[in-house]
Amino acid sequence: MKFDTIPVQPVIAAERFDLRPLRKSDAGLIAMYTADRRVAEATRSIPHPLPPGATEAFVARAMAEDRQEDVWVLDGSAHGLAEVLGSIGLKKMDRSQSEIGYWVAPAFWNTGFASEAVRALVEANPQGARTIFAEVFQDNPVSARVLTNCGFEYLGDAETWSVARGAQVPTWTYVKKLG
Repeated sequence: MKFDTIPVQPVIAAERFDLRPLRKSDAGLIAMYTADRRVAEATRSIPHPLPPGATEAFVARAMAEDRQEDVWVLDGSAHGLAEVLGSIGLKKMDRSQSEIGYWVAPAFWNTGFASEAVRALVEANPQGARTIFAEVFQDNPVSARVLTNCGFEYLGDAETWSVARGAQVPTWTYVKKLG
């Protein structure tokens, strides 16, 4: 799907980091974090093992004018933290809807970074969505808690393909109405 206009992604301030658009120099840290099986297996699209060039291709797609998804890194460098703590994205859907997805590097798990990133992105609402959807694997209740802590409501069960797992995985679907 190609959109008529691709908005410039804003930098969004959170309390302990900034959400900023990806840049080529992020590829090394993103590759290091997403090569971790635990991160890959918590997503639909990150392969494991991570093939050569996969991260660079992801960064190039995220920076393209005709991108399908707006992606930000959680950049803690202005607050004395790592330059890349994780990633969060919004995929624009039809009817003023978006889908949110995120991961945080294992070194920063249980810090509240995911909740802080989701909350900041939803509050900024850079795609002007009226509804934001999310899905998490049912064996990842921590990510489900992130969503409920940020005001998302459980919508139902489904399943989706996980590239890293090479299998269909049961999911929980969540929704947040914004207006």
